[in-house]
Amino acid sequence: MIAAVRRDPIALLAVTGLIGFGALAWLMPSLIVPLLVLTGLGLGAAIAYARPVATMAVWLLLVETTPEMWLSDLIGKHELIIALLKTAGLIIVGLAALRDGARIDKFNPSYAFLVMFGDGIAHGLWPGLTLMASLRSLIGSTAPFATGYLRMSDAMRTSIIRCTIIGPSVTVSYGALLAALGARPLYGTQLGAVRLAASSAPAFLGGFAMMAIFAGLIAFLGTGRLREWGWIAVNFAILVATGARSPLAMATLITLATLLATPSGFLGSGRRIGLLALGGALLGVILMAASALHFIRVVDLIHLGDAGSLSNRQLIWPFFEAAAWKSPIVGWGVGAGKVVVPLKSYIGRFLGTNAAHNEYLRITVEGGVIGAVLLFGMMTLWLFRGSAALPVGQRRIIRLVFLAFAVQSFTDNTLIATTSLVFFTWARAVFVNPDERSPRS
Repeated sequence: MIAAVRRDPIALLAVTGLIGFGALAWLMPSLIVPLLVLTGLGLGAAIAYARPVATMAVWLLLVETTPEMWLSDLIGKHELIIALLKTAGLIIVGLAALRDGARIDKFNPSYAFLVMFGDGIAHGLWPGLTLMASLRSLIGSTAPFATGYLRMSDAMRTSIIRCTIIGPSVTVSYGALLAALGARPLYGTQLGAVRLAASSAPAFLGGFAMMAIFAGLIAFLGTGRLREWGWIAVNFAILVATGARSPLAMATLITLATLLATPSGFLGSGRRIGLLALGGALLGVILMAASALHFIRVVDLIHLGDAGSLSNRQLIWPFFEAAAWKSPIVGWGVGAGKVVVPLKSYIGRFLGTNAAHNEYLRITVEGGVIGAVLLFGMMTLWLFRGSAALPVGQRRIIRLVFLAFAVQSFTDNTLIATTSLVFFTWARAVFVNPDERSPRS
């Protein structure tokens, strides 16, 4: 072990730091608490450097449990928890890049946020948005794309994909544990319908389940393992239980596209017909039992003819439209979307949020037409460049997944929510080409 420490400069630095902290704590007892905190952070960084694959897996699963929900119920500090989650992800990626190698990601969407940040400062920030708050939003906005600069080992890539698939089940299991301890209810109700929340919120858990279905489909197209369809079924069950309509619609359409129009040596005509028949049979059972299933939100909304409603999202959009028209070309700086509508305003209190629930509006407010075109243009280039070397079936589905993401962005906070951390980390794992992999693979 001593020889290993001598060979690894990071490990040697960690050991030296621990010895130094111990000496300081002995000489100055009043510093013991901050030194213990620093020691803990140092040990965490050392572990992340030594075991990047395991650390990334733990971080992804932690993100999926949504600490900004369950932990903030206990201690508050909602925004701080989100900031810590994103910062931890950046540190993990940075340490992994230091260990396994970095790469140039020419079309990484994070560049667009840098331009928007600079334009906002030059133009002038939205009243109430400080430079420090805009900088924090810049870091938070670029965090989901950090893995684009990382050379991934095969183990890292496989671990990310697997964590994306099993994440919703981990969240439900953890939510059940919290419910058993009396810390948080497993589900809530909305207009008499039950919505599964677990340790998260229904919309977030539904988003994670949708991503897990996408990940399962692409994993199956790459390996042909039938177990992926078992996970797809589990994640569909979780998604239905959350009552999240847009994610359910997107997941259903991508699954149908996979079965009906995607070439794959693992999907013969018999297997396609069998999976479609099974799905049709399950849908038939649900339709026949619809009168007894009104407690399921999606079924209840269909029965009421309200499945296409926007859940009052349209009430907040005029505020963002007005802000965008005040500076349509450049915009008001990264982070302006958080202050356009004060959370304590009437509409903020009524909706329980001041988020735009429309990324096209929010990005136009923050970056103007220039920022919006640059961001979504670079994301398109990032997608097509990243997926170009994939087999045709996987390439077709990942591009359809991003199209579904673009559609969902009209009514959800797809870029600013912590769900984006998992989505873009998973997408980067799918994009990894042989020449981009870590030498340690």
